[in-house]
Amino acid sequence: MNKKSRNRSGLLRNSIWGIVLDFIYVLIGSSLIAIAFNLFLMPNKIASGGVSGISTILHWKFGLEPSYVQWALNIPLFIVGVLILGKSLGYVNFALKTIVGTIFLPFVVFLTSGLDAATTNPILGAIFGGVGVGLGLGFVFRGKGSTGGTDLLAQIIHKFTGLQLGICVVLIDGLIVVNSAFTLSLESALYALVSMYLTGKVIDVVQLGISNSKLALIISEHQNTLKQAIFEEIDRGVTQMEGRGGYTDDARPVLMVVVSQNELTRLKQLVKRIDPKAFLIVSNATEVFGEGFRRHY
Repeated sequence: MNKKSRNRSGLLRNSIWGIVLDFIYVLIGSSLIAIAFNLFLMPNKIASGGVSGISTILHWKFGLEPSYVQWALNIPLFIVGVLILGKSLGYVNFALKTIVGTIFLPFVVFLTSGLDAATTNPILGAIFGGVGVGLGLGFVFRGKGSTGGTDLLAQIIHKFTGLQLGICVVLIDGLIVVNSAFTLSLESALYALVSMYLTGKVIDVVQLGISNSKLALIISEHQNTLKQAIFEEIDRGVTQMEGRGGYTDDARPVLMVVVSQNELTRLKQLVKRIDPKAFLIVSNATEVFGEGFRRHY
């Protein structure tokens, strides 16, 4: 086998393994969501949006089995979504992973429906349920998949109304939470809001990781001295960008440097020592790739 053929074979193996890994992420994520639903959310009457929230309301109002409700809603929504959205759903891989998530999640809900509630304290249910669902969705999104449901409905509404997709999602989830306030209780709706907030935060952590890196922008008339000091005293690289004063229209070089949390204090002290009049902006750097920083893949 020549070098070109070996490279092609290696790329194919990596591609196949990547697809398999994506499906594993979707399966793990769907399982985590289902378990969090049965252990924390459903027993405490917390309808935190989505199809699972609808199934919670219908279970406590009419005694319907949540997994059956989720199948009954997810599968038609997926079919309608394919018919209406067509190519906008993305590639075949995404559609297949969405089918897997759509069917597998209710299946795990069904399998774990006999588990005893982990807690009957609704605030604990909202906290750990939100964390569990966020962890699961984070895995699903890392696998570049979806669990279908109201996300597809939001895309359909977005297509016909022109509303931003994020607004469509908030409107649908908001209607479900408001409905739970009337059908279950106002407290249940408030706990659902707590759960949804935590879900969003945990998704960000799983997707982006927990980074202690900081991005600093420095505007100073002593940029050359600052650059040299950062190189020598903190051992970090610096990028110089060209800025311009909005009032004076004068050229103002801007130094950009990324440091770790424990280096930030040293950087601030260094800037203050060299140029007390310097303008310093510090923000969180969610992901940093490159030499000297941990890689997130």
